[in-house]
Amino acid sequence: MPRSLTSLPPAQVENTPEFDIAEAEDFVRQHHAEHPDLGPVEARLAEVHAEIAATGTYRHTTAELTFGARVAWRNSSRCIGRLYWRSLKVRDLREVSAPADVAAECVEHLRVATNNGKIRPVITVFAPAEPGMAAPSILNEQIVRYAAYRGTDGGVLGDARNLALTELALKRGWTPPATRGPFDVLPLMVTCEGHEPALVEIPADAVLEVPLSHPELPWLAALGVKWHAVPAISNMRLRIGGIDYPSAPFNGWYMGTEIGARNLADHDRYDLLPYIAKRMGLDMSSEATLWRDRALIELNRAVLHSFGEAGVTITDHHTESKRFLTHLEKEEAAGRSCPADWSWIVPPVSGGLTPVYHRYYDTGELLPNFFPAAKPSGCPVAH
Repeated sequence: MPRSLTSLPPAQVENTPEFDIAEAEDFVRQHHAEHPDLGPVEARLAEVHAEIAATGTYRHTTAELTFGARVAWRNSSRCIGRLYWRSLKVRDLREVSAPADVAAECVEHLRVATNNGKIRPVITVFAPAEPGMAAPSILNEQIVRYAAYRGTDGGVLGDARNLALTELALKRGWTPPATRGPFDVLPLMVTCEGHEPALVEIPADAVLEVPLSHPELPWLAALGVKWHAVPAISNMRLRIGGIDYPSAPFNGWYMGTEIGARNLADHDRYDLLPYIAKRMGLDMSSEATLWRDRALIELNRAVLHSFGEAGVTITDHHTESKRFLTHLEKEEAAGRSCPADWSWIVPPVSGGLTPVYHRYYDTGELLPNFFPAAKPSGCPVAH
């Protein structure tokens, strides 16, 4: 049997004061328990103990990394789309840490995930945080983010959420289009101690975008509103068995309300509802007319209609709510807890009409999982 942390010689324990060996043990045992074909766990535990004692860390096998990344998705309490966690494609790029190379592989991530509109769930795992070694950090919240420009009148052109990121890109030498627009794709910005920071333009052919139209409101297509197809989150830290991977961009596919009820509708984003309501001729004299609700529904219809017409994978909140409860039932049948944050799981449109609204959920935090990444030194962008 492998020795426990308390049975290691004192010098070995002192060499790894910040490493939680119990977390590593728990993960290895979990991996073997869910994959009995791997055989007895003792030999692998002995290898992990020896490696930690010698180096202060250990290296996941490819199988462990793949399992850990998928389970991190399975454990993500804020994600409603976990039913397909086993389908996550894991790109093992742990040897990559140079910022320019990380940025290039983020572009490749987009291409792999886009898949001609048939969106694939993908995660790309870059170099881990190791003793004495720097790990890369991606400053963009998602691989694809739209720029924001503050006008002289105080208004904002573009996605107001990205004002700080846009200012940072400009400061670092980014040249925006000659004619600035509301959907200018920001460059990728990556840093890593000991390397030159990278600012890399994302090629236009790597970003699939869907122009919005509406089945009954022809004027909406003329607005020029669009959204990108792959929601690749790039500012979360993946933690597996005591090891942190600060840069591990991952994606599923969009639920329509993420775009139609948040990105395009939120007051501090594109704030389109007042304009949509005016064009629809709605009575905006009072909140009691529910003009916001009516405009919101039509904007969300436009999103689902447009992605469907373009052949790009998307899901609606009613369908996804039912799928989540299916996932929940499967996890409970497997004897596992399924944590869920009610405030994130319940959709921002017609929440009370979805089955996820009418129950409570476990709230404990499980590992492996995703966590907010530490903000790099000198970076004003919140992570």
